Amino acid sequence: MARQLRAEQTRATIITAAADLFDRHGYESTSLSDIVEHARVTKGALYFHFAAKEDLAHAIMEIQSRTLRRMANDLDSRDYSSLEALMRITFGITRLSVEGPILRAGLRLATGGVRVRPPLSHPFAEWRDIATAKLVAAVREADVHPDVDPQAAAHSLVSSFVGAAVVGHTLDPLARQPRRTAELWRIMIRGLVPVPRRARYVGLAARLEREITAA
Repeated sequence: MARQLRAEQTRATIITAAADLFDRHGYESTSLSDIVEHARVTKGALYFHFAAKEDLAHAIMEIQSRTLRRMANDLDSRDYSSLEALMRITFGITRLSVEGPILRAGLRLATGGVRVRPPLSHPFAEWRDIATAKLVAAVREADVHPDVDPQAAAHSLVSSFVGAAVVGHTLDPLARQPRRTAELWRIMIRGLVPVPRRARYVGLAARLEREITAA
C-alpha cells in the first residue's frame, strides 16, 4: 500500500511539473528532460508512468475533462438555476486555473494542436455541449430570451471564454482572470437575459469574482 501511494504521488508530481512547463513554455518547447528536472524525479520514474510526452499531455487533458464533468455533476445536485450553474462552471474553471497549472496547461494543449485521443472528447466540444444543455434549460426557466439559439450562444460563450484566457495568458497577470470572466458574463447577460432578471445575474457574476479574488 505504501509503495502504491508513493507511485501515485510521484505520478501526480510529474503531471503537475509537466503542466507547469507546458503552460509557461508550450508543449513543443518542453522536453522530457525538462520535466524530469522540474519534477525532481529520475528518468526511470518518469518512464515508469509515461512512455512519451504525448502520454503526459493526454493525462493532463483527461484530468481537465474529469474535473469539468465532476464540477457540472456537483452543481446539478444543488438548487441552482441552469444559468447560475453554467456561470458557476465558468468561474470554477477560472478559480482552478488561478490556483494551479493543470487546467491552464489543458487549455494551452487544446489550443496548441495536441491530438486528443479517443475516447476523450475535445475539451471545447465537451464545454460547448454542457453549455448548450444549460442554455436550453435556461430558456425553459425564462432566464434566457426564448428567441436565443442555445447552440449558437453556447458556441459564442465557449469561444469568448477560451479566447479571453488565451489573450489573458499573454497580456494579463494570472490574478486578473476572474475579472475577465466577470466582464465576459456582463456582456453575455445583456444579450441573453430578459431585463427583469439581469440584475440577479450581474450581481452573481460580481459575487463569484469576489469569492475567487478573496480566496
